[in-house]
Amino acid sequence: MSIFSLLAEAIQIYSWILIIYILMSWVPSVQDSSIGQLFARVCEPFLSPFRRIVPPIGGVIDISPIIAFFVLQLATRGIFYLEYLF
Repeated sequence: MSIFSLLAEAIQIYSWILIIYILMSWVPSVQDSSIGQLFARVCEPFLSPFRRIVPPIGGVIDISPIIAFFVLQLATRGIFYLEYLF
């Protein structure tokens, strides 16, 4: 397995972690648990720049995770392109 494949797999795992974190935000008791705090420590540093750029729609709906997923997908495609080059 090449380094490019490992990086792409790590991005895929991180994407799933983000999905779980976003779903956890719908259940406040889970979000406040120790596992929720762990996920927040892993996900918030990545999401916070997008939240500063893209404000919530109507002050309620946060679309920054959508932009974050788009960036992760671009990174994955870039990795596969680099793998093709090398």
